[in-house]
Amino acid sequence: MLETSARLLRVLTLLQAQRDWTGADLAERLDVSTRTVRSDIDRLRRLGYRVRSTTGSAGGYRLEAGNELPPLLLDDDEAVAVAVGLRAAASGSVSGIEETSLRALLKLEQTMPSRLRRRIDVLRTATVAAAATGPTVDSALLTAIADAVHRNEQLRFDYRDRTGDPSRRRADPHRLVYVGRRWYLLAWDADRADWRTFRADRIDLRTPNGPRFTPREPPETAVDHVLRGLGQAAWKHQARIHFAAPAERVAELLPPGSGSVESSGPDSCVFDTGTDSLADLAFYVARLDLPFTVEHPPELRRELRALAERFNAAGTDPAT
Repeated sequence: MLETSARLLRVLTLLQAQRDWTGADLAERLDVSTRTVRSDIDRLRRLGYRVRSTTGSAGGYRLEAGNELPPLLLDDDEAVAVAVGLRAAASGSVSGIEETSLRALLKLEQTMPSRLRRRIDVLRTATVAAAATGPTVDSALLTAIADAVHRNEQLRFDYRDRTGDPSRRRADPHRLVYVGRRWYLLAWDADRADWRTFRADRIDLRTPNGPRFTPREPPETAVDHVLRGLGQAAWKHQARIHFAAPAERVAELLPPGSGSVESSGPDSCVFDTGTDSLADLAFYVARLDLPFTVEHPPELRRELRALAERFNAAGTDPAT
């Protein structure tokens, strides 16, 4: 019986690793007869796995999605990755899945061998997460948006901008983007005939969805478009700053969502960003400790001069 159970796990592993298998190939890999393979496939089906079989010269077996979730088979690295992901989800930015994630994590860790539990314990004790701040997003909302992306269905929703002003929107959803503990939707705004970025926690979906649409591609990747929008259009002031440093070095110093960095030479780059406070931006850029110049706005240059004067005054010896 133990030999049969071990062989079932091997059959399931093979079916997960490759899309299609012939009975003869499975029999050869398992060193059994094709009759035994058929018997093992029937046992897997009784356990809840949907294994489709076809006849003929190209016939064989394929593991398909079923109506219920059967027992999962994970290798060591996959099990650890799932456990770490569940722990992160329990304290992440999506509301409504914290308790579910913890229950799933408990079930997984209870069945893990001790060597894997030790790996997870090492990760848990060696890392610390900053507490999530700000509004979270309901998991049902993200699922509904993702489904509309998959089905190419237009979304109708009420939206609140950063000042709280409401508006009613019609948009063809393209991608969900996760940046800096926030979820954003990149979509083609049907009324404004342009690409727009919407913060997911400010979206209130209306049902049903609108008509199906023909997908279109934005002029840049979804991540680049959202980052550019976060760094500029979302703020009261927009700015362009030239750094005398490679783009890779500057990008490493900037937090996600602060703007876009584009190379302008081997040792120079352009940073497009935005802010509600030019004084804050002046101080932030100055403390990066990199040589830079401001292309615009001129008000930012004035803030930098005022900041330099305050620093210069603070650094003056009072005895002189």
